[in-house]
Amino acid sequence: MNNHTNEGPLNSNYCPSLTQYQRRETITVNIGDIPMGSAHPIRIQSMTTVDTMDTQGSIEEVIRMVESGCEYVRITAPSVKEAQNLENIRKGLRKLGVNVPLIADIHFTPNAAELAAKIVEKVRINPGNYADRKRFEIIDYTEESYAAELIRIRNKFVPLVKICKEYGTAMRIGTNHGSLSDRILSRYGDTPLGMVESALEFLRICEENDYYNIVLSMKSSNTQVMVEAYRLLVQRMAQEGLKPYPLHLGVTEAGEAEDGRIKSAVGIGTLLEDGLGDTVRVSLTEAPEKEAPVARALVNRYHHRVGHAPIAAITSSPINPFQYSRRLTSEVNNLGASNVPRVIADYSQIELTSYDQLKAIGHFFLPVPDKWAMNDQGADYLFTGNRPAPFMLPNGLKEILNADVWQTCTDKGRKYPLFSAEQFVASSEMERSVELNFVRISVHDLNSTFLECLRSASQTVLVGYSENEHAMPELRKLFFELIRAGITLPAVVHRAYDPSLGDALTLHSATDIGGLLIDGLGDGILLSPQWAEPIETDKKLDILKSYNQIAFGILQAARTRMSKTEYISCPSCGRTLFDLQETTAMIRKQTEHLKGVKIGIMGCIVNGPGEMADADYGYVGMGKDKISLYRGQQVIKKSVHTNQAVEELIELIKEDGRWIEPTEAEILA
Repeated sequence: MNNHTNEGPLNSNYCPSLTQYQRRETITVNIGDIPMGSAHPIRIQSMTTVDTMDTQGSIEEVIRMVESGCEYVRITAPSVKEAQNLENIRKGLRKLGVNVPLIADIHFTPNAAELAAKIVEKVRINPGNYADRKRFEIIDYTEESYAAELIRIRNKFVPLVKICKEYGTAMRIGTNHGSLSDRILSRYGDTPLGMVESALEFLRICEENDYYNIVLSMKSSNTQVMVEAYRLLVQRMAQEGLKPYPLHLGVTEAGEAEDGRIKSAVGIGTLLEDGLGDTVRVSLTEAPEKEAPVARALVNRYHHRVGHAPIAAITSSPINPFQYSRRLTSEVNNLGASNVPRVIADYSQIELTSYDQLKAIGHFFLPVPDKWAMNDQGADYLFTGNRPAPFMLPNGLKEILNADVWQTCTDKGRKYPLFSAEQFVASSEMERSVELNFVRISVHDLNSTFLECLRSASQTVLVGYSENEHAMPELRKLFFELIRAGITLPAVVHRAYDPSLGDALTLHSATDIGGLLIDGLGDGILLSPQWAEPIETDKKLDILKSYNQIAFGILQAARTRMSKTEYISCPSCGRTLFDLQETTAMIRKQTEHLKGVKIGIMGCIVNGPGEMADADYGYVGMGKDKISLYRGQQVIKKSVHTNQAVEELIELIKEDGRWIEPTEAEILA
């Protein structure tokens, strides 16, 4: 179903504004000496990886995390003994003058939660497993039997609520997409609504007991599901007249390195743009002190956004923010309609002289067979601006030139013009390509004359851009105006960034573009470098390679184009039963050519079959040096020694006929 055809009122209950940055107003939650809520800065937090029973190791790791920027630190308490040891960790930190609020992370063990709530400043409970055990069963509940289940949950949960009230302890009710209870799944399905209802069942009990020191989260490794769930949660709380509680933002099992950062930014950044979020945790399969700087870089963008470069208000929304649906477009060449979003590489500031210069964007010339090869991240289009390629491009790559230069080309085969809005209105059919034209536009170009020109245009693709610092909302407004005007031409999103931004480049682009893709807006990506100073060609090519990888990474993280293996790997914690970072790197090295295959790598059974909900295969710790291998959510092999587990995983993939050998282009990449 396409939800981009019926215009409806802006749902102000979910988002303060779709054009002006504005934090959603929340109550204040007191967590030690660092309160959380809209009256305070967005807080940064992370989670320890050291065994909770290692008191000194935990203290040292917490100190490193605080030094890296953590304002709250979460520590796992899988049983009563770990909960008890939180007191030793806390005392050790306080003795050293480290007063960071501590959060006990609880799964399955109410008695550990009740003990921890008397020791630390906050407890996190998962409503999917606090009072339930997951058996992957579908149960047919009557209204009476479901009501009886809620009474059972209340009886298990109220003791913790009373302790938190008595001790002034805060609580996070943290729903995870992958660990919804059988009860919730049976009634609501594996949906954002199920995630929201899972939390609300516990939240209603808290309010019935006059306990309000609560933070909420809706985490998923699927960014679309995550964003929809948070938005729906805010709407449902307002509808029910519940208090506006602060939100903890995070993407579960985001992974490592660039992929983990992109995925986190697509999910977290989209919600920050909506004004949602009061604390952020970026979950990377890396040392925990590496997470806080990434979270801080995401949050810092919004320090000076209020009132920046005003964008005309959106009073009605033509899309459904709670359900993904791609904007309805016509098909033009290989763009729009049901085609995957395309990637355009910007070579406009490079003098192309050799085939080798296209390696950066996934196209490889093989001299011996005298042919081109392309890997799964081969760009679809090459924007050369005013400098036509001096040689024939590979079949998988088409060229875009500025319109006035295109006009002078004698050979226009697989070459297409890029017009400005003014040029396009002034051009005749004879001055356009009969196959494919690109038109660069901003929201400021959408006057009646230009819109009328677009309505009659054929074989045309729009390239939407914004120079506003608050770019994502301005681009969103551009798409909304196109939908309202009935313009169904495909539209590529164009953003330009200074390469010197470093890590922030990845985060900013994933937020600006991923936030649009999450809402079904965008049929391609054009990332352009803004060179601040002269750079040699080889360095430029390295940068263009990075931009190309980021573009494909954003499409994958937004679940709109799968071009590589996806790893759903947890960030490790005190429950982890093997070296997660080393194992993830080892699995990635041997499987990263398996396009579209999703592999879950989980440190323990808590983050096992549930958390890797939509993974094709799973590698899950079950004991010291022991691994369980999963196909989907079904365990296939138990107690596999870690020395053989990766090979056994590959054998499982081969048994299913999903293993392929890497191509020469993939090896060269």
